[in-house]
Amino acid sequence: MDYIEILPRREGTVVRNIRSFSAAEILDCGQCFRWENTAENTWRGVAFGRVCTLVEEEGALYFPHASVEEFKRVWFDYFDFGRDYNEIKALLCQDKNAARAVDFCPGMRVLRQEPWEALCSFIISQNNNIKRIRGIVARLCEFFGEPLGDGLYAFPAPQRLTGLQKEDLEPLRCGFRAEYILHAAQMVAGGDIDLQAMYTMNLDSAREQLRRIRGVGPKVAECALLYGMGRVECVPVDVWISRVLERMYPQGLPSEMASVGGIAQQYLFHYARHSPAFAGDA
Repeated sequence: MDYIEILPRREGTVVRNIRSFSAAEILDCGQCFRWENTAENTWRGVAFGRVCTLVEEEGALYFPHASVEEFKRVWFDYFDFGRDYNEIKALLCQDKNAARAVDFCPGMRVLRQEPWEALCSFIISQNNNIKRIRGIVARLCEFFGEPLGDGLYAFPAPQRLTGLQKEDLEPLRCGFRAEYILHAAQMVAGGDIDLQAMYTMNLDSAREQLRRIRGVGPKVAECALLYGMGRVECVPVDVWISRVLERMYPQGLPSEMASVGGIAQQYLFHYARHSPAFAGDA
């Protein structure tokens, strides 16, 4: 396991002994929609109502505006530094297909995002592409989120959206998804859906609850649980993973991967989307 060092530097924090980490692989792979590559080796994003700048250095990460206390409280969990990705990769690499995916993107991680943002973002993701999802999410935050400075906004809480009508979301250009966003906000804000409980709830019960929200089917529920509640056993199946399963795993993912199926899915998803070799895989 990487036993990272967390040290103060000027007004920020430097994290050393990082091995399983690539910002490009993690932040531009379709699991999150609020990060931008602003300069060479530099990324800026918003999560949990905070702006974060991340600079990749040789064997280290620099967070120039985050204190050590903030890093430990927010970003350590967000970037899943408490999980042993070396152990996970060793497990996955026992399978020849998964080994190719891990070799293609060895710095991949699954983020631990804010549950409401993950749910809402993946409702928006339905029948959509990543560029359009980013645009809709950005407009949602600009119109209804709290300003954080420098043109950035927090993700709006569900309570902020509960009094709105579909017409109020027309500037987002989110189409039929407006009804689903508003219903989700009402269910969460009203306490009918307890997202915090889903971190530990029986998984089938959590899926059933999420699917009470209009527009939330199996894939969106799995995405919300995986990316928002840390349920790494959940495996969202979209068109790319359908191709992976058909071509590589017609009987389904091996049982040995079950406990980390969502992480395996993320390696395989990125490999299928971006590796020219995928077209030739048997």
